[in-house]
Amino acid sequence: MDRNYDALVLGGGIAGLTYALKVAEHGTVGLLTKHDLNDSNTAWAQGGIAVVMDEHDSFEAHVEDTITAGDGLNAREVVQICVEEGPARLAELIARGVDFTRTEAKGLDLTREGGHSARRIVHAKDMTGAAVQRALVAAARAHSNIEIFEHHQAVDLLTRRRLGLAGEDRCIGAYVFDVDAGEIITFRGRSVMLATGGAGKVYLYTSNPDVATGDGIAMAWRAGAAIANLEFFQFHPTCLYNPQAKNFLVTEACRGEGGVLRRQDGYAFMADYHAMKDLAPRDIVARAIDRELKREGDEYVQLDMTHMSASEISDRFPGVSQALQRYGIDMAVQPIPVVPAAHYCCGGVQSDTHGRSTLRGLLVAGEVAHTGLHGANRLASNSLLEGMVFGHRAADVTPELWEQSADALTLDVPDWNPGSATNPDENVLVTQAWEETRRLMWNYVGIVRSNRRLLRARRRIDLLRQEITHDYWKYVLTPDSVELRNILTVASLIVECALMRKESRGLHYTLDYPERDDTQGLRPSILQKGAWS
Repeated sequence: MDRNYDALVLGGGIAGLTYALKVAEHGTVGLLTKHDLNDSNTAWAQGGIAVVMDEHDSFEAHVEDTITAGDGLNAREVVQICVEEGPARLAELIARGVDFTRTEAKGLDLTREGGHSARRIVHAKDMTGAAVQRALVAAARAHSNIEIFEHHQAVDLLTRRRLGLAGEDRCIGAYVFDVDAGEIITFRGRSVMLATGGAGKVYLYTSNPDVATGDGIAMAWRAGAAIANLEFFQFHPTCLYNPQAKNFLVTEACRGEGGVLRRQDGYAFMADYHAMKDLAPRDIVARAIDRELKREGDEYVQLDMTHMSASEISDRFPGVSQALQRYGIDMAVQPIPVVPAAHYCCGGVQSDTHGRSTLRGLLVAGEVAHTGLHGANRLASNSLLEGMVFGHRAADVTPELWEQSADALTLDVPDWNPGSATNPDENVLVTQAWEETRRLMWNYVGIVRSNRRLLRARRRIDLLRQEITHDYWKYVLTPDSVELRNILTVASLIVECALMRKESRGLHYTLDYPERDDTQGLRPSILQKGAWS
């Protein structure tokens, strides 16, 4: 059964929910998530939202901190938009009931994180994303114009060109896998919002939830939208090193509150790498840890929080401290073993200042998008800020898109054709390709790169893509096969962007071009669809 909406929203984090709640005041919204609605990158965000709220802080300082962290590649106009519109969007979250941590004087409790020159991180203890997600989900579920479809996995975007229609190409919907029913159905929309989050699962070690498989980037690429700056993948410096822990991130706010990174011999090494020591931007901290581990032959470094009392830790970091206790770690009396892990995709689907991609009718917001805010490295706690600002701004231009795509809901869209596909007889083929891709991305396209590693990764990924493309059309779809196809596409795009950049900047550090090149490097790495599919 086909489903029609004024706005089709793929993704249920802060960006998708912000957009859905605003456009629902003007039309119908179909909001799809491939797992539960609460299972998003937003819900996992610990630190907070960077917003200028203190009289001793300023918009100008936040802008400059963002550009410094981004190693000069940021779009200044976009940075100013996000910084200046942040307070208004924060006020909307507060009005929706998000319970941000406050001081005894009832003001918002502001903390500091790496790369920030002032305390400007608004937080809900160390579980900010979960608090934001709860409030926005409750509002969406209560809205009469929003229909929510959980366990609905987008497979491919629908465009006029794909349907063989004349005229300007536009995005008009998506083929969607109803996982519970095991069938592909068609969703149409006069506008389509991609808010599918990140792609951390393309790497072997990541802080991201299992849903972060780069689906939106891959679908947008296949539909013909431009992709930019995927070489800049942020590795969070401090993820818990424990064989029993899966994807557990130790918030950067720990270092903001005085945490010190030490080698296993106790040496505090960050003073050797940056004037801000443990509060240096994430790219610098991650490379420093990587270098120390390789030099010392250790498997992890230590984050020392023992300067704080047990009561202070319990009050400020209840989520982290309780989780660590389950692994036998008392952060008040012993250091935390940590390693870097893939955390945030600073590139994505290229968009303008209102979330419009290069494919008409297709909007993007949140981590899936490349707005120009982050440049070559994301400043801590700017991600939730970006999602809510651009979710809001995309809603502003949506009525215009609806007028331009009045026929989108009446076009004849053929049902998904599985052809002669059969049930897969060996799931190990998907498992092997999945693990091989993630491991080679970690080893060859990780924190430190070289042309030799990148070219080797390209050859391996191309071979895997050929094998998986064959299997993709031979067998009926499964959630794993859809995600594997997307991971391989995103892996290819990351490698191509990395090969394009002949310098080291921000998160992209290559042994072949170790210096920054401001004569060539101050341009985004943009890919337009070629022969790939």
